[in-house]
Amino acid sequence: MRVLLVEDDQPVAESLRRGLLRYGFQVEWVTTGHAALAHQGPYDVVLLDLGLPDTDGLDVCKALRTRGDVPIIVISARSDETDRVVGLEIGADDYVSKPFGVREVIARIRAVMRRVRPRTETSAGPDRYGPRLTVDRKAARVRLDGVEVALAPKEYDLLAFLTEEPGALMSREQIMEAVWDANWFGPTKTLDVHVAALRRKLAGAITIEAVRGVGFRLEVVRDPVPDSKTTPDPGSVPDPASVPDPASVPGPQSAHAPDQGAPGS
Repeated sequence: MRVLLVEDDQPVAESLRRGLLRYGFQVEWVTTGHAALAHQGPYDVVLLDLGLPDTDGLDVCKALRTRGDVPIIVISARSDETDRVVGLEIGADDYVSKPFGVREVIARIRAVMRRVRPRTETSAGPDRYGPRLTVDRKAARVRLDGVEVALAPKEYDLLAFLTEEPGALMSREQIMEAVWDANWFGPTKTLDVHVAALRRKLAGAITIEAVRGVGFRLEVVRDPVPDSKTTPDPGSVPDPASVPDPASVPGPQSAHAPDQGAPGS
């Protein structure tokens, strides 16, 4: 997902940018309102500071809204209710007050994207991952081949997080921060235990690859492997043309066959 970050405070912008990059976002950073309005590259969401050095962020928000319906999340040290109301009334989709955590901003981004890209009635319902697995985030239920799978609360939270971006490599820090707590300081062995549980309970529907020294990557199994007990290996089936005619194969010589004798006897 592409993010346009409009923020003149370098420490804040650098911290937020690093956090977003860690979570797989692509970030374009500009420091002024004019630069934001002049930016031509495509982006999916705008994070807009109100306290810009060259113009009021509310004016930038209003100008961006007249150009299209790209989601805009205002990030500002202004905690006054009037600014919040004005920002939302002129087109902002959400408002985050400083100081804030990266997790909060990411949660706001995802919530806004769900609102601005609602599912159609035909696609509403549980999310499907491959032919076997469904995750119903609204009801917090998981089904494998149509049968509900009993998951512990943290097992469900871990699965829900990893399936947000199948194929993406998530570091241990990202996972612990998102599923457990941003201030978790204990060992991460509990993560391995929960990963092992998901591998066991959802075997054949997903794989969770451990990347040594980094974290984990969830992959959806698109084509279930056929059961080797019932499906013969094509390579093991003999070619009919290579099977000899039984009539042409000499049988074992009988122990009681008459002795033909030596020539000339």
